[in-house]
Amino acid sequence: MNAHAPEPNVRRVRTLFLSDVHLGSKAAKADFLLDFLRCHEAATIILVGDIVDGWRLKRSWYWPQSCNDVVQKLLRKARKGARIIYVPGNHDEFLRDFPGVHFGGIEVAQQLVHEAADGKKYLVLHGDEFDVVVRNARLLAYLGDWAYDAAIAINVALAAVRRRLGLPYWSFSAWAKLQVKHAVNFIGAFQQVVAEEARKHGADGVICGHIHHAVIEDIGGIRYINTGDWVESCTAVIEHWDGTMELVTWQSPAARPAPIAVLPRSQGVPAVGRKASKAA
Repeated sequence: MNAHAPEPNVRRVRTLFLSDVHLGSKAAKADFLLDFLRCHEAATIILVGDIVDGWRLKRSWYWPQSCNDVVQKLLRKARKGARIIYVPGNHDEFLRDFPGVHFGGIEVAQQLVHEAADGKKYLVLHGDEFDVVVRNARLLAYLGDWAYDAAIAINVALAAVRRRLGLPYWSFSAWAKLQVKHAVNFIGAFQQVVAEEARKHGADGVICGHIHHAVIEDIGGIRYINTGDWVESCTAVIEHWDGTMELVTWQSPAARPAPIAVLPRSQGVPAVGRKASKAA
């Protein structure tokens, strides 16, 4: 079978980039991710950090079957020949002690340079290295993590009410984060410094996660790509066989595919359906 021609209901792509799943957190939408993985086959899968939420698991153990299902799905893909690379983040930093080690066919790397099919090179890292709060004030980082949990809890309650009223999903935590001037400034500063790091490595772009703000845009001649998360937005980045990068959002496992929506390059991904936009 032609590797470029997908089977019915399955997209065959060159590379998948996923981050910030936070398995072990009650907010993790593991069932959404499992549905996404069932619908996509990739030659390479790069996990861009915070796949397992070690911080929350230390506080209280929470590991439902859906978390096991995601792990088993990834391991099966590795057994079938997919190359899977795990770049740890701050929430799964315990894996940073094992660079180059393979776990069930999944390779751990601190960071890497990914060469796309069109020859462009992308520095791939989680991004917490450039978060001053995480690096220099761990207590504040934990407090911020607690506040984020509270915002997610509000999300769950609000989403239930909106479903009963027939209204679409709306993220309170994402809205609150973007209303805070300092948060907006932080996102902009984070993007700039990460793009500059890619420039120092001689890369054409950077692919990261960490701040849960999915976007593809050009920053000073560097292609900045953030994969988003699987807590609020359920987003991922796909590299197609020609090197084109696509930012997608995945709605409900029970939902039918919705029409593709155009996404401006300077904005994040709206939750408009199972598949979202393409950004070349």
